[in-house]
Formats: sequence, structure tokens, C-alpha cells
Amino acid sequence: MKVSLICVGKLKEKYLTIGIDEYRKRLGRYCTLDIIELPDEKTPDNASHAMEEAIKKKEGDRILRALKDNSFCIALVIKGNMISSEELAEQMEKLFVSGKSHISLVIGGSLGLSQEVIERADYQLSFSKMTFPHQLMRLILLEQIYRAYRIINNEPYHK
Repeated sequence: MKVSLICVGKLKEKYLTIGIDEYRKRLGRYCTLDIIELPDEKTPDNASHAMEEAIKKKEGDRILRALKDNSFCIALVIKGNMISSEELAEQMEKLFVSGKSHISLVIGGSLGLSQEVIERADYQLSFSKMTFPHQLMRLILLEQIYRAYRIINNEPYHK
């Protein structure tokens, strides 16, 4: 199984890098993990709605180019489906059984995802109605993917 994490923006905080490296190591026994960092666009403080949409479109075009046609795309969006860790594991297992060998999870930049990326997604996932920094979301998402693999394999993991 191949899991691609497609993210807009570079990680700057060392503590996040350390956490992500830890989950990358843990996930190594379950899947091939590929983290693709795409450049983000600078957003002026008082950007108009039109300017924000243009920025999301530029970032979205980069995301769409990075997505492989054969991958099952899960986009992280606030208005997506909120599910439990067990339900995520169940959905991943169903994908594996159905022959999907590549899952791409997409985290947008600070403005979110373009409509084109949301429409390309096979599934829309939300972790909360709250907004999280997109860099922190990488760590949270990797932890949940690791938890899902532990659940799928009936292996213990703290609750």
C-alpha cells in the first residue's frame, strides 16, 4: 500500500518535523509513505476574496498535478465527513480489499483547498469544525493513519 500526503507549504517548526519523522518511521512497516510538499502562495493581510480565490486556484493546480490518476484522493476540508478512528480504519481496509493500492491525502494551505481539488477528491474528511494550522494537521493526520493501521491489524494502541 502506498500513502501519499500532499501538503501545501513547508514545515518550519522543529517539533513538528520530529513528530512527523517518528510517525514516518512507525508507518514504514505498514505502507510506503510519500510526503509531497508543494509551495504555498503568500497571502497579503488584506487580500480581497478574489485574490484569495486566485491563490487557492494556483495552489490547487499544483495539488492536481501532484495527484496520480490511480490514487484514491481524500481531501481534508472543514465541511467534510467527521468519522471516528475506527471508521477511518474500516474505510482504509475496504479500499485495500477493493484493490486500491494508493491513497492520497490532501492538506491545503492557510486558505484551504480550491473547488477543483474538492471536486477531484473521492472523499472529503474533516477532523473538526475547528480550524487547525495546516502544518500541525500533517502530524495529526499521520498519527491517525498509524492508528488506523494498528486497528486494521488488531494491534494494541493507546486510546
